Amino acid sequence: MSKNKYKDKKVEEPNVEQAEQQETKEEQTQETAQEEVNEQTEKADEDAGQDAKAEEKDAGQEAKEEEKEPEQSVEEQLRQQLEDKQNKYLLLAAEFDNYRKRTLKEKAEIIKNGGEKTITAILPVLDDFERALANMKSDDEAVKALEEGVRMIHEKMMKILAQEGVSVIETKDKPFDTDFHEAIALIPAQTDDQKGLILDCVQTGYKLNEKVIRHAKVVVGQ
Repeated sequence: MSKNKYKDKKVEEPNVEQAEQQETKEEQTQETAQEEVNEQTEKADEDAGQDAKAEEKDAGQEAKEEEKEPEQSVEEQLRQQLEDKQNKYLLLAAEFDNYRKRTLKEKAEIIKNGGEKTITAILPVLDDFERALANMKSDDEAVKALEEGVRMIHEKMMKILAQEGVSVIETKDKPFDTDFHEAIALIPAQTDDQKGLILDCVQTGYKLNEKVIRHAKVVVGQ
């Protein structure tokens, strides 16, 4: 009875074909997943490599710029130093040229007016000659002869002084000018035309080569 029992019951045999298909499908799935993983890995590695290259490139560029900047800075410093030295040279040259011109002018003035002190000391003698000539108005022949002698001496002195650059400051009927005249008195003018004009000269003024060495003392009409 037990034998029939096992005879009648069909033993279910495993489906080999389905198992193989299932296994193949799983293997393909695994392979696909692995390929995706590999692709992602390769892409990540590629991206990382590109990032690394970009960083390396940036770093190299920055290094070049850093290397280049000191060169430009040194060049600019040298250029600035050169400009400063050129400016200093031009300034010194201008100052020396001004000093040379000023020195030459001072030397010329000294040479030109070197006798100013001596001539100024002689001027009171000329005043004495003028006063003497003014007081020698007489009909006496002896006095006339003396007057003529004094006049000749005075004219000779004036001629010698003129050769040295001395000249008389004109005052007769001239407008009053503070550059050449010194007013010692103001008197009412007889006419309107005489206002502001020199009416009388009390002391003669002199110039030495256009330089006033003594102002003329005058009376001015007002």
